Amino acid sequence: MTTAKNQGAGAEIVGDRRPGDAVEWTAMEDGTHDDYQWLGALYEDHARLTLVDSLLGVLTGLAGPKLGYQIDRYDHSLQAASRALRADESADMVVGALLHDIGDVLAPHNHSETAAVILAPYVDDETHWIVKHHGLFQGYYYFHHHGGDRNARELYSDAPHYDACVRFCARYDQNCFDPDYENFTVEAFRPALAEVFGRSSKVSGIAPMA
Repeated sequence: MTTAKNQGAGAEIVGDRRPGDAVEWTAMEDGTHDDYQWLGALYEDHARLTLVDSLLGVLTGLAGPKLGYQIDRYDHSLQAASRALRADESADMVVGALLHDIGDVLAPHNHSETAAVILAPYVDDETHWIVKHHGLFQGYYYFHHHGGDRNARELYSDAPHYDACVRFCARYDQNCFDPDYENFTVEAFRPALAEVFGRSSKVSGIAPMA
């Protein structure tokens, strides 16, 4: 087997196969080692080239109805990230702020966990933990108005990132509904997105389309 880079498309060439080719089988159990080496290379290359734009496409799905707030959820996300960027936070934290509510589009009842799963292979442990738990921590500001416990976050009072999550919600979430705040455009976040999602994934051995 020979493997080479197609410098024009960036995709792997395995043997005499090229990106526009296809395997001969229709059931994965019939695939060969060479098939999966080639498919894996194509999949990883495609993901690397398209991931940031795909995420931004989902993020724009938050634009639209304000749902009673003064701004929509897309502007809320831009505002959170703009505040983090202006505060000179790390690229991880800026990206976490930008995408912390991205799960709202597909998982309105567990949006925090959904966003955290997307970020997990790329961001540091602190950012991942904050995004995963921010929904509960954000409840400090309103749970009691629904008859809930605003101090539910105390369940994690001994967690190493507890204070960081409290800080995130105070600075980059609960206060990010201001229609007069000057957000950066989404393009201003491409460098941070490229840095974070250009890293090698912490997850290995992912089977394409499995």
